[in-house]
Amino acid sequence: MRYELFIALRHIRARKRQTILSVAAIGIAVMILMVSQSFMAGFTQELYSKTVNNLPHVVVSPQDGEDYIYLYKNIVEKINGIDGVVASSPYLIGEASFKFKDNTKNAALKGIIPSQEDAVAHTRKDIVKGNYDELTYSDRSIIIGDTFAEDMELDIGDSVEVSFPNANPVSLRVIAIYDTGTSLDESLTYTSLETAQDFYDIEDVINGISLRLADFNRDREIAQIIEDNGYNADGWTVNNPEILRTIAIETVSNNVTLGFILLIASFGVVSTLNMVVMGKVKEIGILLAMGATKSNIRLIFLIESAMLGLAGAVFGTAAGVALALSIGSYPLPEGVYGLDSIPVVVRIKDVVTIITIVFLLNLIAGIYPAQRAASLDPVEAISTR
Repeated sequence: MRYELFIALRHIRARKRQTILSVAAIGIAVMILMVSQSFMAGFTQELYSKTVNNLPHVVVSPQDGEDYIYLYKNIVEKINGIDGVVASSPYLIGEASFKFKDNTKNAALKGIIPSQEDAVAHTRKDIVKGNYDELTYSDRSIIIGDTFAEDMELDIGDSVEVSFPNANPVSLRVIAIYDTGTSLDESLTYTSLETAQDFYDIEDVINGISLRLADFNRDREIAQIIEDNGYNADGWTVNNPEILRTIAIETVSNNVTLGFILLIASFGVVSTLNMVVMGKVKEIGILLAMGATKSNIRLIFLIESAMLGLAGAVFGTAAGVALALSIGSYPLPEGVYGLDSIPVVVRIKDVVTIITIVFLLNLIAGIYPAQRAASLDPVEAISTR
């Protein structure tokens, strides 16, 4: 064992109380960082799961100056041939007025091909009552959100009157009710594409195509390919910038706050090492007089700093992972924010990154006391009482 390491260990063992306090300070800060990072990762994953995963990754719209997409079957076939597109769903959407008994409400009426819409937006899994597939073969039927159903006092089997200026009034029977936990539950209804075309009195046209991609991060790239082919297209990052903005704000706020926590904890290491330097002035002078170089003295205190930082990082990370998983396994009361439990995701890369950053930060924090120890004059140090 190199004598620098031996001396560093002796210093750490000799001041057990200060060592424990320093490691605990770093450990608590790292624990908070690990828990917060796990919550942030869980929040991001939940946000993507609740939004991006259920949103069309790319939406194709009519060309400039046009209200509809004509000959859409040929266009859909071309788009499906683009590498990265795994599903597409043509649709016709517009505003409509709904009436049931004395209740009235305006909402969007979206005509879809049920199997294709499900492949893009996973609509079937949101059904909480009724049969989604009935929309495929049942004429004059409609699927509504649970909030919409509550507001209109509708239930399965009820018929709702649908009308709109310049449209053909129609009575649609409720066959299913969905729940996404979003505002769509009160503002969006589904019917078959043919029913929507009849209602709006237009034949074999659509006004949009939803796409699902193998990698939703390629939305801008795929949208550009479609635009290069003469059609208008926007990715989810363009249509829903608030999702990225929310994640960015949360991430920056989280990182700034935790950065200050780690900085404060690092001062504990600086304080401990400064106390060691002050208490070991004579011993440092003797080492210098015996032939130890300033580099050797500097290395001793850097080793101490690294050991304290590593111990605190490992202890704090382990405690943070255990605490995060414990909190994540605790069930929430039914219906709280649409979650069954607090979303927590512990990633190996986060654990490694946090330990590495904390280790390096505390190693840097130890430079000042290490330099101070190395700069002592051996004669003055030995004569110090």
